[in-house]
Amino acid sequence: MNDIDNKVLELSRRAEDSLAEVFKRTDEISQHNTAKVLSVFRENRVCEADFAGSTGYGYGDRGRDKLDSVCAGLFRAKDGILRTTFVSGTHAIACALFGVMRPGKTLVSAIGAPYDTLQTVIGLTGGASGSLKEFGVSYAQADTAADGSPDHKAIAAAVSGKDVGAVLVQRSRGYSTRDSLSVDAIADVVDTIRKANPDVPILVDNCYGEFVEETEPIQAGADLVMGSLIKNMGGGLAPTGGYVAGREDLVEMTASRMTVPGLGREVGASLETNRSLYQGLFFAPHVTAQAIKTAAFCAAMMEQLGYETLPRSTAVRSDITQMIKMGSAEALKKFCLGIQMGAPVDSFVTPEPWDMPGYDDKVIMAAGAFIQGASIELSCDGPMREPFMAYMQGGLTYESGKLGVMLAVNELLKK
Repeated sequence: MNDIDNKVLELSRRAEDSLAEVFKRTDEISQHNTAKVLSVFRENRVCEADFAGSTGYGYGDRGRDKLDSVCAGLFRAKDGILRTTFVSGTHAIACALFGVMRPGKTLVSAIGAPYDTLQTVIGLTGGASGSLKEFGVSYAQADTAADGSPDHKAIAAAVSGKDVGAVLVQRSRGYSTRDSLSVDAIADVVDTIRKANPDVPILVDNCYGEFVEETEPIQAGADLVMGSLIKNMGGGLAPTGGYVAGREDLVEMTASRMTVPGLGREVGASLETNRSLYQGLFFAPHVTAQAIKTAAFCAAMMEQLGYETLPRSTAVRSDITQMIKMGSAEALKKFCLGIQMGAPVDSFVTPEPWDMPGYDDKVIMAAGAFIQGASIELSCDGPMREPFMAYMQGGLTYESGKLGVMLAVNELLKK
């Protein structure tokens, strides 16, 4: 780290000086959410015996089943599933969609087009077999307003039909340039949907948003939330997995697609993962706070260099992702290279754009992580298309995340 330019060091000092209130606010939210985790652990009487794993079918795995109950408690939901059976957040969301939707019904996306991999699940792109479209499900969406915010009039119109089977609300921006949604913004969207179609299930893709605020989308009136354990919820320790939480009937429908109808949640060996999942949940509020601080620091650094950022460094955040408009393929590559250099794993690797499964454009990704692809660890990625946006997220510790950002800025300033 000795080769960091003096200009970068000075930018770093200025950035931290400007973020005192942001860091204070972040620590207060982390304290609140840590208390929530401890309370749910106590209510569920988590004990040493819960860490034992199961094999084969996984029948009678008390630690696994208690994790489901803990998951429900953390989201203030009636029911939940937290499993390594889900291979990713996209898998958890897809299981929910296939579980809830029925042939002849329409899935409505309330905040514009969903994330790239979900477009493949729905059957909008990618040409993959077995999509919702092939299952007989139609698709419609309410585009966002001109400023990227939810268009409530368009949402009401899109969800009002009798054939609507479910509404999907994506909390994070994905590879779009809109703001991510706060829990209050989700509550407003839910209210609009309920007035137009009172009984339709509302499903929230909660990826990148867990523990960023003091409340979660179920408390805003959503029926189901879904996400990944190698993002916020896993605390950097979960080796894989995902979760769903919400209404009991919707969770059961999802469980039938997670495994098979008739077996649902009763099967699925936890092997030796229970301890890591419990410990990851315990760390999750703190680690999420580290990622938020890293994102704010990144924005403050890049703003000093004249780059456009979303959200701005001092903004109140609703997810851990930091977007930077790089403006060119070369700048995006340099930034990702610097982030990779700051990783504890594979720091010597040069990120290159590649045909990532589920995406139409080549994607460049810096991700030197202990858990492959873990977005709660410092990473940066972006599609190789105009205007070459960088999407940075994660940072297991603020100290390491800060150094990674400084190395990225250092690379940008090299001639």
